[in-house]
Amino acid sequence: MAGHSKWANIKHRKGRADAKKGKVFSRIAKEIISSVKLGGTDTKSNTRLRLALLKAREANVPNDIIERNIKKASSADQADYTEMTYELYGHGGVGIIADVMTDNKNRISSDMRIATNKRGGVVATPGAVAFNFDRKGVLQISKKGLEEEKLFIAATEAGAQDFETVEEIYVITTDPADLYAVKDALAAQGYECTETSLDMIPKTNIDCDLETAKANLALIDWLEQLEDVDVVYHNMNIPDELISEDS
Repeated sequence: MAGHSKWANIKHRKGRADAKKGKVFSRIAKEIISSVKLGGTDTKSNTRLRLALLKAREANVPNDIIERNIKKASSADQADYTEMTYELYGHGGVGIIADVMTDNKNRISSDMRIATNKRGGVVATPGAVAFNFDRKGVLQISKKGLEEEKLFIAATEAGAQDFETVEEIYVITTDPADLYAVKDALAAQGYECTETSLDMIPKTNIDCDLETAKANLALIDWLEQLEDVDVVYHNMNIPDELISEDS
């Protein structure tokens, strides 16, 4: 399996976003409500809900909050959330994808216009940016006390597509449909995943000079602050200077 060096950039950006936004509980609550409305409360048949509940546990969301939102989802008065994807061109041709969950399409449309007016970039037509990304399942496992070769073999035999070492974690990439099968197979062998997610992985990354990179990060930061934005992906190679500033 070839290594996805692209993942290091995405992990870096996601980590910064989650630490800075402080809206993890709210985002997970929306995901739970949306999942229940779309597929019911049975986690065996509703994989979306299963993933949302897994995120809730990983984020240490209290059980009473989880149960409250599952009940809210069945209420006729509860607003329904629509999942949307915005594709943008950033500075220097960098591709940006924002996964959105909103109960007000007009609000997020206005917010996107304001973001590009303030921080540059343009909203692209659907598919113009997404063609350069693949949706993948991603499992993260702490390196502590593990033998890389044994985990690599176990992941490969379980059906993983990719395997990479990033700082203190192993990152295992799967087909989205195989995410839980791989996770369960590894769990059966005693491997505990610290994070499980579905992510957009770029096929190719773009190098930018320092000023262009800063302009793109300013745009991405603005997008990450929006109420309806779940997560932002990009295909920019972040200069080492900027990674050092955030570490």
